[in-house]
Amino acid sequence: MRIERRRWPRRQKRIKNTVAESNLFQARALIALLLIALALLILAGRFYWLQISQHDELLTRSDANRVKLHPIVPARGLIYDRNGELLADNVPAYRLEVVLEQVKDLPHLLDQLSQVIPLSEEERQRFLENRRQHRRFQPVPLRFRLSEAELAAFAVNRHRFPGVEAVPYLTRRYPRGDLFAHVIGYVGRIDKDELENLDPTRYAGTTHIGKLGVERAYEQRLHGEVGFEQVEVNAEGRVLRTLKRNPAGSGEHLYLSVDAKLQAAAVAAFGEQHGAAVAIDPRDGEVLALVSLPSFDPNLFVNGIASKDYAALQVPSRPLFNRAVLGGYEPGSTLKPFVALAGLELGLRRPGDTVFSGGAYRLPGQQREYRDWRKGGHGTVNLREALAQSVNTYFFDLAVDLGIDRMSGFIGRFGFGEPSGIDLSGEAVGILPTRGWKQATRGEPWYPGETVIAGIGQGFWVATPLQLARATAALASRGQLYQPRLVHAAQRGFDAALIDEPHPAPIDLGLQSANVQTVIDGMVAVMHSPTGTARESAADAGYLIAGKTGTAQRVSRVGDQAIDLDLLPFDLRHRALFVCFAPADAPTIALAVVVESGGSGSRAAAPVARKILDAWLLGGDGR
Repeated sequence: MRIERRRWPRRQKRIKNTVAESNLFQARALIALLLIALALLILAGRFYWLQISQHDELLTRSDANRVKLHPIVPARGLIYDRNGELLADNVPAYRLEVVLEQVKDLPHLLDQLSQVIPLSEEERQRFLENRRQHRRFQPVPLRFRLSEAELAAFAVNRHRFPGVEAVPYLTRRYPRGDLFAHVIGYVGRIDKDELENLDPTRYAGTTHIGKLGVERAYEQRLHGEVGFEQVEVNAEGRVLRTLKRNPAGSGEHLYLSVDAKLQAAAVAAFGEQHGAAVAIDPRDGEVLALVSLPSFDPNLFVNGIASKDYAALQVPSRPLFNRAVLGGYEPGSTLKPFVALAGLELGLRRPGDTVFSGGAYRLPGQQREYRDWRKGGHGTVNLREALAQSVNTYFFDLAVDLGIDRMSGFIGRFGFGEPSGIDLSGEAVGILPTRGWKQATRGEPWYPGETVIAGIGQGFWVATPLQLARATAALASRGQLYQPRLVHAAQRGFDAALIDEPHPAPIDLGLQSANVQTVIDGMVAVMHSPTGTARESAADAGYLIAGKTGTAQRVSRVGDQAIDLDLLPFDLRHRALFVCFAPADAPTIALAVVVESGGSGSRAAAPVARKILDAWLLGGDGR
């Protein structure tokens, strides 16, 4: 079979159209040119927007990367006593600060850093908690008060720790330690709650704030005004140069009315005893000494107290508790001069009126006995002898005649039951007992027997040592009730003159001078008469003292059996109190002393007061 090959037609050669190709090329070139022109226009527009329209904003951002604004923390104002002795100082130190945005692995950095500078677990935990209060670009304190050896070790290894700097600063120091802890208080690190309430601009860069005492009460004046400096930095954040500097304004320097020598003498007078003492100048209300024992070292709190140190302060004696301002005590017989004055001023007693003390007092129709402290009583006594011998029966009888509301109303005029207004925060007000107070607080009526014991400062009475000292100063000044003050002058800069602090005008109690003098004569008899309960403490004084002993009972005797105070457990012994002023004819000091577990005012508190009076009146120094 024959197979024929199929023949395909030959492909015809295509003729090239040069004109069409040229037109197509031109079209494509035009499109490309337009796209390039459009891109150039967009780029030019972007350049215009960045370089001209947004120039100011971008320049600011650029400067923000190149120029940093660093706060300059002001030097905290210093605190002095009345004679210029330094009580609160600023000393140079170094601290470690960490800028979190410059740290890639924080746990690793802390582990490595702790091999160079020891970091306690407390310091690490405090830092981790504190960092939440700061932005990532803000430095966060890690360790305070580096030693010279630690500072040198860090300087050698600085390159290993980006974002960590050793920064110089001024730290607070209290040269007299625990002597003024309850007066000056202390500064401490700013916590989260405080940070939320502080002005972020005024406290920029500040790590510490006043926590207690004068440091807290005068925080705004002690802090000063923050300054700023503009610095140029490189890409790594290192400072290249300072462009502009606005210096900080240091805080005011405060001069307290307290006397360091008198304060030390008061502490020494207590020995190992616990208690409180407040001394006031009756001529103007300035506080000369304020003691609460036991005390504590405020330096422990400045840069964060260690757990073991804080635990050592959590003991039954409560060294952190300010007994002078916050402590509430039954005033006991130290209230008797005011009860006596109430009887005179309200016309219920005359100086010569007498009462027979047979050892016990009974209300009409009752069998219960209210006893004198001396078994068998004191016999017939007038007001002077009732004060000199502290005769309970006299004041039982007077209290019943006065009635609780009238008695408390008069005594309240001396500042009991209300804050004194001292320039410290958190003052206790005590209790001024009345019928209305008992009904409102306890939902119970007032009973006649409660009036009896109220006449000798027992029962519901509660007063602070500060209130007792203030009221005693009002007696010494013959009826002028001053607001006690701790700061008496301030200085704005070391070259500035001292400016006296304004003191509120005293309240004139409107007392009759003859009645006041009668009570003062009785208080002088307490100290200098043969029958006075504190005559031993005034022996060979060389100056005249007006005083009154007091004992606040913590346990009561059963039946007729007396209590041997020396056999009682220490924590059950009566509180000993004493109030006085001297010299009695021209007083320059009024004083209240409380000795906890002292037993009796004459045995424990009066000797302490005598030593304090001697330090003030016989110590020279322009008393």
